[in-house]
Amino acid sequence: MSAFDVFFNLSVLERAFPMLLRGLWYTLALGVTAIVMGSALGTLIAVTRLYAPRPLRLLAILYTDLVRAIPVLVLLILIYYALPFAGLTLSSFVAAATALTMVLAAFTAEVVRAGIQATPKGQFEAAQALGLGFWLTMRKVILPQAIRIVIPPHASNCVSVMKDTALASVVALSDLLKQATDAQALFANPTPLIGAALIYVALLWPMVRFTGWLETRAQRAYAR
Repeated sequence: MSAFDVFFNLSVLERAFPMLLRGLWYTLALGVTAIVMGSALGTLIAVTRLYAPRPLRLLAILYTDLVRAIPVLVLLILIYYALPFAGLTLSSFVAAATALTMVLAAFTAEVVRAGIQATPKGQFEAAQALGLGFWLTMRKVILPQAIRIVIPPHASNCVSVMKDTALASVVALSDLLKQATDAQALFANPTPLIGAALIYVALLWPMVRFTGWLETRAQRAYAR
């Protein structure tokens, strides 16, 4: 049997493809959920760290530092396997989404904080002079300007989160990697893993290129 028959068996790939598609759906749902929720939570944490009362600022700092220091896999295992001992049992999807959301929120908070701090202070003063409230100032004046700085690194973090969805197989979520592993065992052939790898590349490579385009565009904007 040739290496092609072992690793690129088209017959096995055809039979395993429906399983891979089911896993891809879970992977996409998990990634999109984590990106949307993590982005919103991270922005809130960034604003809290900059403008909230001191106790809340310290909590925001502690959260971002602690979560960024914990490996994603460790955090996922703690949420899925440790929380039941505290009386809180989460499904595989919810546990994975929670872990990835927490991680992305921590990195998003740092990126958004840097973007806000890079906005000229005169923008705050001008908004105050116009009688705008704090939240209206943030929504209409500060965040729209900070977003040019935030988008390129945030897009890179989103790509990392999409890659980290593969860790959800550790908690038995039927994502793309888990389905590929099951198909490998079912057909006694590693071709499904190769198929899953190709799907990951097809999914993530455009995101990587898009991130590079955003960075180039941001650099051109700053050069003007």
